[in-house]
Amino acid sequence: MSTEPPFQAVTPPVESPTPPTRRTFIATTTAVGGAAAVGGLGAGPPALAAGEAAAAEAPPGSHVSLTVNGVRRAVTVDNRTSLLDLLREHLDLTGSKKGCNAGACGACTVLVDGQRVNSCLTLAVRLEGAEVTTIEGLAKGDRLHPLQQAFIDQDAFQCGFCTPGQIVSGVGCIQEGHTGSADEIREWMSGNLCRCGCYLKIERAVEQAAGRKG
Repeated sequence: MSTEPPFQAVTPPVESPTPPTRRTFIATTTAVGGAAAVGGLGAGPPALAAGEAAAAEAPPGSHVSLTVNGVRRAVTVDNRTSLLDLLREHLDLTGSKKGCNAGACGACTVLVDGQRVNSCLTLAVRLEGAEVTTIEGLAKGDRLHPLQQAFIDQDAFQCGFCTPGQIVSGVGCIQEGHTGSADEIREWMSGNLCRCGCYLKIERAVEQAAGRKG
């Protein structure tokens, strides 16, 4: 007869789950809620997503008709388009330069109804019926405008970047009658910057075109 005790399977006691701590509860709830929110944003209603895409592709635009260098132009542009961008990007008139794009350097100067304006600060949609003259519209065929010729005679440019704005502004200055003296020319041309420092020669060119200097 065996003296070993009989084998009895022992089932380990079932431990009751430890109640979650406050920190664990908050972390779990936040994670689940965040995932649900991200999922909702990611999916989104199809109709709303399509509407937003269409709005992004079609910014508000307007039809504007104006005369540029004697030619009537009719275009449809984004309401935020500047006159400078209209000239350069839509009408392929790249003579007017984009310098500071903040109205501080004068490189983009054009004439609107005979008045000098910084085209980078002028909204194209506000120019319905206006007459715009750019550097390309000053010459008459092969005959240069007197101020264009004066810039050549006086060697009034170096890199040439500011030259179109300088010339158009000088034309406006002459038309406005602000060429009574060298000081007056400097004052009324002061909104046009020349990074090469050709100010004295620019002043002499304006004097020549105005008939004050041979």
